[in-house]
Amino acid sequence: MNPAIDIIYEAPLPEEYNELRVKAGLSAKDIAGASIALGNSIFCIILRQSNDLIGMGRIIGDGGCFYHIVDIAVDPSYQGKGLGKLLMAEITQFLDENAFKDSYVSLIADSPADQLYKKFGFEYTYPKSVGMYKKY
Repeated sequence: MNPAIDIIYEAPLPEEYNELRVKAGLSAKDIAGASIALGNSIFCIILRQSNDLIGMGRIIGDGGCFYHIVDIAVDPSYQGKGLGKLLMAEITQFLDENAFKDSYVSLIADSPADQLYKKFGFEYTYPKSVGMYKKY
């Protein structure tokens, strides 16, 4: 029998944040930058099993008009068990309770995760707008 999964509302440590990002197929981030970023989050949720970080998600933004969902990641050995849906449900609940009327909530969706986000009311911006980025 597997130990219970703990839902915790705090940021992970920068090192384990990077470790989970890489496991989940995302890029690693500079540790100093990650430390600052995690501390500036509007909302963080992490999932732990036996103290191991197995899932996470964050909201960043200005806390008033704009919110951006980032770092939705689940350890591959735990994928397919509804944990991404759990993370998004918790994030959605936070936004439902805290976002102001007419706030803009955005995210960048990799396929096939876009199908999960659609279940939470997210729509494609294309063709009216497209996502853009600049990486340093």
